[in-house]
Amino acid sequence: QQATDVAHKMLDAGFRFSTSGNDAPEGTILSAIYSSPLVRALHTARIFADVLKDGASDEGKVELLDDLIERDFGMMAGLPTSSITAICGEDKILATDTINYFLDPEGAETFPQLIDRAKRLVTHIDELTKDLPSDSSILLVTHGDFGKMLYAAYYDIPWEDVLRQFHFGNSEVLLLSKDSSSDKAHVFETQQFN
Repeated sequence: QQATDVAHKMLDAGFRFSTSGNDAPEGTILSAIYSSPLVRALHTARIFADVLKDGASDEGKVELLDDLIERDFGMMAGLPTSSITAICGEDKILATDTINYFLDPEGAETFPQLIDRAKRLVTHIDELTKDLPSDSSILLVTHGDFGKMLYAAYYDIPWEDVLRQFHFGNSEVLLLSKDSSSDKAHVFETQQFN
């Protein structure tokens, strides 16, 4: 029951961030929206779909892609972030100003594994969207660690550098575009740390 209560609180917080932070460029129309299958991501994707996807029926506005799912945290799942250093050890974390990233606890996806998944997904998205007009916009709704690895894979930046470069929190938006350099990709930020 406690996990369910926490999930509802997270969903409510994400909903507030999503509805209050609609800073999409004027005139943005999404040709496709793909989401992680986790409820909090799908809920966010549906909010954006209602606001930004023009002329689509409710059916099919958001397509689920399993590869957008959150990082598997393994033995760290559900543990407080304050326990990361004590459990993993200082030599097994990458510390930043906002987050201590654990690198390889038992059963968790490593960042190299996430990069492999992100590269596979970028190739898959290219295939799914190859027939869309070149000026089309799509939205991928995912989770913090994996969103950063998508960014790293798309711009071919070492994952360690991306983890240190910026925080990517709930309902934040990154732009991945052939017309935008990696230093201009953080479009919308909140002041929330998780």
